[in-house]
Amino acid sequence: MTEPAGEVHEALRSLAASYAAGVDRRQLDLLLSAFHPGATLAVHRAQARPDDEPLLMRGHVEIGRVVELIARYPRTFHLLGQGRYEVDGDRASGEVYCVAHHYAPSDEGARNHVMYIRYDDVYSRDDRGTWKIERRDVRTDWTETRRAHDAPGRS
Repeated sequence: MTEPAGEVHEALRSLAASYAAGVDRRQLDLLLSAFHPGATLAVHRAQARPDDEPLLMRGHVEIGRVVELIARYPRTFHLLGQGRYEVDGDRASGEVYCVAHHYAPSDEGARNHVMYIRYDDVYSRDDRGTWKIERRDVRTDWTETRRAHDAPGRS
């Protein structure tokens, strides 16, 4: 019996949510729960030329470095947008939009580095039938930097 498309799409969407929450909360286990143990994470630079190679991270140990790399920002906030998925049996592909905010305090005033991202994903089921990310290409379409202000009572 096959799953209804809506259930599969929700399972795939939840992987993006686990990734985003894992990054924002600095929770390595939550972040890695979205990926197969041998997955690849490819990060493409925002202003990359066609022949520029992305930063590749392979496997849980390397992908887990994302938590260390993002730690230079005291807080981040990944807001997921629309997603679309194409499912073919136990394999799927998808694209999820994200606006990622990176809070950075400074002597000149706090800044919010905003990235407009598309996650191009390849998914497959693991040996238990659970959907996981096999490959994620992080493509930053553009960035901007804004002034930021702490919420009252937060420093």
